[in-house]
Amino acid sequence: MKLKSSLYIAALTLTIVSCDVLNETADILLTDTNSTTPALTNAEVISGLKEALNVGIKNSVDLTSVTDGFLGNAEIRLPFPEDAIKVKEKALEWGLDGQVEKFETTLNRAAEEACKEALPIFKDAILNMSISDGFTILNGGEGAATKYLKDNTSAALKQAFRPKVDAAISQVKLTDYWNPIITKYNSAMTFTGGEKLNPDLNEYVTDKAISGLFLMVSKEENKIRQDPMARVSDLLQKVFGSLDK
Repeated sequence: MKLKSSLYIAALTLTIVSCDVLNETADILLTDTNSTTPALTNAEVISGLKEALNVGIKNSVDLTSVTDGFLGNAEIRLPFPEDAIKVKEKALEWGLDGQVEKFETTLNRAAEEACKEALPIFKDAILNMSISDGFTILNGGEGAATKYLKDNTSAALKQAFRPKVDAAISQVKLTDYWNPIITKYNSAMTFTGGEKLNPDLNEYVTDKAISGLFLMVSKEENKIRQDPMARVSDLLQKVFGSLDK
């Protein structure tokens, strides 16, 4: 009888302990579930990507639309037009170093001036950009959102941005520095039988300015991806914070 009682007490004790363990485990699981960040929706991811690009373009325009924003940045500085590199070589041979330098400086001033008008154009492109699968871009690695923007809006951006470049070129008087160089070069080609050159400077500045802006936006996007301090809103923290896990 005593043996049966002892066995009964032992079984009861094990049952109570087991229940306590199960309750503790359940409490832990419930706590973990409650503390887990709510799952992201595709709509939230898309909104977060667009916000990141908006932050990126604003910061990029602030950096590039100032004096030396292009000229002082080796990554985006506009060089002498590649299509007319022979013109530069001849101009330097003729001792026109100063005029070449002034032209290249003013070339970059035109890009800096044009970028003052870039923000609303880029913001409209971001707003109207259609994204079906935000997760693919979010998980696409560095610069993925910027690349998507570039691939899907470049033609429209170029068309909208070109008039701003034309106005900027006129304002900084770029052709005043270009015409003496190209006139002398083409006059020499008349006598030597060489090919005359006169690239479309407006097209050149437009393409280079947009490329420079995209590069800077990509760098800003990567900051948001890598640095929690760069996530300046709750949405950015939620969307890009999911990459930290």
